[in-house]
This record gives sequence, structure tokens and C-alpha cells, in this order.
Amino acid sequence: MKEKLMGLLRDEEGQGMVEYGLILGLISIVAIVAIGLIGPKVKAYFDNANNAM
Repeated sequence: MKEKLMGLLRDEEGQGMVEYGLILGLISIVAIVAIGLIGPKVKAYFDNANNAM
């Protein structure tokens, strides 16, 4: 019984998938924030280029 319990505590299956999920979530949040911050500047650039034509 004790060996089974210790085996469950040492079980690291799925740990890698959780880490990949956390990294993917962090990258997604950073991308959304970056697009939100850069978006208006890009729009202004294209508006200026369109008005210059």
C-alpha cells in the first residue's frame, strides 16, 4: 500500500503536457496584448499611406 502511494506521489506523467499548456497560454496572452498595443499604430500607418495616395 505504501509503495503504491509513493508511486502516485512520484508519478510525473502528464507533467510535460501541463507545462506545454502553460507556455502556450503565456504566449497567447503576450500575443494578444502585443496586438492590442501595436494595432492602432499599424492602422494609423495604413491610414496615412491611404490618404497620401
